[in-house]
Amino acid sequence: MNFVWAFVVGGGICVIGQILLDYFKLTPAHVMSSFVVAGAVLDVFDLYDNLINFAGAGATVPITSFGHSLLHGAMEQADDHGIIGIAIGIFELTSAGIASAILFGFIVAVIFKPKG
Repeated sequence: MNFVWAFVVGGGICVIGQILLDYFKLTPAHVMSSFVVAGAVLDVFDLYDNLINFAGAGATVPITSFGHSLLHGAMEQADDHGIIGIAIGIFELTSAGIASAILFGFIVAVIFKPKG
């Protein structure tokens, strides 16, 4: 039954992304950035941990889990090291290259209007 729930939850996240791409005409960068932020917001309310416990890989594989990991690590280290702990936690749980790619991709998506 675990595989079924992982498939349903992971597939549901993918369906939401496809709807955002097809019907709302968002770019892949906007959808990816939105999913990272959504994962972080769900982590603020401790909902994403429950989703991971329920769906397993269906919740840890999509990009929403990356937002969860960023915020989760930042908040853990912020308790120990203060403001500098936010940066320490982000880079401790995720690689610097991926975190930079997401951050710069989000900034570029917000600043520039895509063609097409």
